[in-house]
Amino acid sequence: MPFGLRIVPQNNRGLVETLGKYKRSVDPGFHFYFPFFQKIKNVSLAMEPLALPNYSIITKDNADVSASLTLNFHITDPVKYQYENTDSVESMAQLVRGHLRDIIGRMDLNEALGSTAKINQELTLAIGDLTNTYGINVDRINIDELTPSRAIQEAMDKQLTADRERVATIAKAEGEAKSIELTTKAKNDALMATAKAEADATKTRANAERYRIDTVQAGLAEATEKYFQNQSINAFSDLAKSDTNLVVVPSDSAEEFGKLPVVGKLLGTKDDKNTTL
Repeated sequence: MPFGLRIVPQNNRGLVETLGKYKRSVDPGFHFYFPFFQKIKNVSLAMEPLALPNYSIITKDNADVSASLTLNFHITDPVKYQYENTDSVESMAQLVRGHLRDIIGRMDLNEALGSTAKINQELTLAIGDLTNTYGINVDRINIDELTPSRAIQEAMDKQLTADRERVATIAKAEGEAKSIELTTKAKNDALMATAKAEADATKTRANAERYRIDTVQAGLAEATEKYFQNQSINAFSDLAKSDTNLVVVPSDSAEEFGKLPVVGKLLGTKDDKNTTL
């Protein structure tokens, strides 16, 4: 009976079937088999990418988001992969979607949108090693995007715009309040400076007046009788030169009345001017 020849490529595993029943696995290389009775299936062990786009999920707060993710896997058990599951890759994809729905379903929308790294970690732990079930191991999984529905995006845009306007309004109000505060402080400082300057000027004038009075009083305390007599003569001299014809003096100065004519002659008063006491 002639033999058939089959080449199993590198990083593949050959599954030998006899009359449709799995017999053994063979490594990469040349292998002979009996045609019509046997065949060798090649199963790649290389890592393969898989995209799972546009998967709809409802969050904890009933928001609809669309999830797109990619994963990398490789076959670890060709026998389980080939014979124990009709479609191991689709079964794995369904398992990934189920765990992703469970993880995001326990999160609010805002938490989910900001926690893709956390979701990736939890999803990797939830999937674990699928070798015993599907003969597959998931090497890497990554959520490419979480997109809220259009209605939610429009609502979020409106909320974001409102928040920005609110922040701008608050900032403007705070700026105006700060400006008023600074202006008021400047005016108060100016008023206080003016008041202090006026107080200092008043104090200086008062000190000068006090000094003048103290000086006069000190001088009067040391003045002799001759000084006051001289002052009296000067006063009578000014009186004689004036047009006054009535002079009121204290009674204790009556003894001075007799001196008026003499003083008048000494001072050169006019003869025709009447002096009335």
